[in-house]
Amino acid sequence: MSVEIKEYYNPNSPLKLRVARGHFATSHSHINYYVDLTFTKHRLSEAKEAARQLTAKYKSSTIIDTILCLDGTEVVGACMASDLTKSGFQSINLHNTVYVLTPEHTTGSQLIFRDNTKMMIEGKHVLILAASITTGYTVEGGIEAVNYYGGTVVGVSSIFASMKECAGFPVYSVFNTDYFMNDYQSTQYHECPLCKKGIKLDGIVNTFGISYFK
Repeated sequence: MSVEIKEYYNPNSPLKLRVARGHFATSHSHINYYVDLTFTKHRLSEAKEAARQLTAKYKSSTIIDTILCLDGTEVVGACMASDLTKSGFQSINLHNTVYVLTPEHTTGSQLIFRDNTKMMIEGKHVLILAASITTGYTVEGGIEAVNYYGGTVVGVSSIFASMKECAGFPVYSVFNTDYFMNDYQSTQYHECPLCKKGIKLDGIVNTFGISYFK
């Protein structure tokens, strides 16, 4: 089985959001839209444009030493770091640069940093970058890890978000639910209205993409 993917354009840029409506399960919730961010995360031209829009929120107001990349957003994170440093962005870390870092996940889904990378968090101003923020659980885990390792979270950004705020931080995103339908839903499994109607799942969604049920 597969569902039709439609494209929605951001009026402020050439980027487009690829969206399929259906019934999908993530590790934390059930959702009624699958937002495909594959090309924005992995195609350089789209990643650069997403980075340009996101860095505009921080260039003149926020010190950023490290970009913590969640959900496979390393390409976007690297483009953001390049954009920030090319623009004369001032960092207070030793090398006057921006680190781009991905956390390690334990079997219990906790985020950790090894001895050779934790110096990129400790004492640093850290921007959390996610691909999608719907429940906020992943970002909250990132914030918790940064605090534990002695860093300071200075912002939360994502390519797509259905939340305006997460863990007390405003969420800056390229796309939100206003770009397609206002009926976007992300609910706990036992509260899913589609399950209650007996509608079967179309697929399972995670950081890497989607697997459709046949």
